[in-house]
Formats: sequence, structure tokens, C-alpha cells
Amino acid sequence: MSRQKDSMIRMRIRHLGLHGVVAAAIVLGITGTAYGSVFGDDEARKAILDLRAQVDANQRDLSSRIDKLESAQKAQLDLANQIDALRQDMARLRGQLELLSNDVANEEKREKDFYTDLDTRLRKLEPQQVSIDGKNATVDPNESKAYEAALEQFKNSDFKGAIASFNAFMKQYPDSAYAPAAQYWIGTSYYAQRDYKAAIASQQTLVKTWPENPRAADALLNIASSQTDMGDKKTAKHTLEQLIAAYPDSQAAGVAKDRVASLH
Repeated sequence: MSRQKDSMIRMRIRHLGLHGVVAAAIVLGITGTAYGSVFGDDEARKAILDLRAQVDANQRDLSSRIDKLESAQKAQLDLANQIDALRQDMARLRGQLELLSNDVANEEKREKDFYTDLDTRLRKLEPQQVSIDGKNATVDPNESKAYEAALEQFKNSDFKGAIASFNAFMKQYPDSAYAPAAQYWIGTSYYAQRDYKAAIASQQTLVKTWPENPRAADALLNIASSQTDMGDKKTAKHTLEQLIAAYPDSQAAGVAKDRVASLH
């Protein structure tokens, strides 16, 4: 009867599992003597060892699960760190890309400005179409610059400097479309200085060399003015009549007609 009770108690303890272990420990701790009276020494030791084994197994399983969870958490943390590092790398690369894109855009603008400036400079060096005394002509940019510089001296009443500059221009560009005008301004500059003989000689050169040029009629009018200022009205009248006959439709011819009338 006693053995049957012992067997039933052991089966209940095993069936209880971990909770049974705790319960058995409490029972053994509080009622050790009573337990000893119920179980035999060997059977009690065996039950305790079985309980300890079960506790150890449960602890190992729990530790294994904890290790797996910690490993998973560590893996997730490592993955999060890697993702964060990749995001930082991407942000840095975006910044570098923006800088490079900006540099490329600036370089393209500099190249465009350079070629635009170069094209502008080359165009300035190329022959240009200009209108001189009502006629279109092709002139070199430096040629135009030299003529304009000399004319500016005349406008500023630097007649001596204008004469020197126009003479230099004529030597450098003898076939220039500006040549008749340059010769006319030389004669006019001499007239402004009251060097009438030099003025007459200069304007006669224009009339003989470029008789078809519109400046020729003005040159004859300037010659007549020089002759009048020298007191040679007879010759001046002859020059004015020559002007009217050669260039009847010119504005200078209209002025000449009025002067001829005043010389009587």
C-alpha cells in the first residue's frame, strides 16, 4: 500500500513539470522529515536529480532562446548601422554630384563666354561693310579706327595733329575707301589754320585723283574760299563756275551760284 502511494506521488510530481519542481522543493524544504518518511532515500534522491535535470534542460533551452534573440537583435542593429552608413554615403555622393554638376555648368559658361568674346574679337579684326559718302565699302577695322582717330582730332580743333594723322593714314592705306575724305580733311585743316596755299594744293589733289567722289565738289568750294580769302576773287569766281559746271546737282553747286553772284 505504501509503495503504491509513493509511485502515485512521483507520477504527480513528474506530471507537474517545472511547477512541480518548485512545489516539490517547497515540500522538501518544509517537510523534509515527512517526505523522508513517505519516500525512500534512494527514491527521493532520484526524484530530486530528475527535477534538477529538468530544470537544467529548461535553463539551457531558455539560454539558447535568449542567445538567439540577442543574435537576432545584434544582426538587426548591425543592419541598421549598415543602412545608416549607406545613407550617409549616399548623402555625401549627392553633395559631390551637385558640386561636380555646378563646376561643369560654370566651366561650360566660361567656355561659352570665352568663345563669344573670341568671336567678337575676330569679328573686329575682319573687314567690315561701312557706308562712306553714300557708298558701301569694305574696310579693315584698324583702318576705320585710324581714320576715326584722326577725324576726332579735327573735331577737337587739333588741326595740326589732324593733318599729321590723316597724312599717316594716307601713307598706310593709300587705296582706302576713306582716302578721298582723309584728303578733304587735310585741305580743310590747312584752311582752318589759314594756310590757304596748302589748302588749295590738298583739295586740288582730291579733285584730280577722285573726280567722281562726292567730296570733289566740296573740295572745289573750299578752294574758291581759300582764293577769295587770299584776295583773288577772279580766280575764285572761275573755280566756282567750274564747280557748277562739273557738279550741277550737288549742294556745293547751289552755294557756288550764290557766291558767284556776290563776286560781281
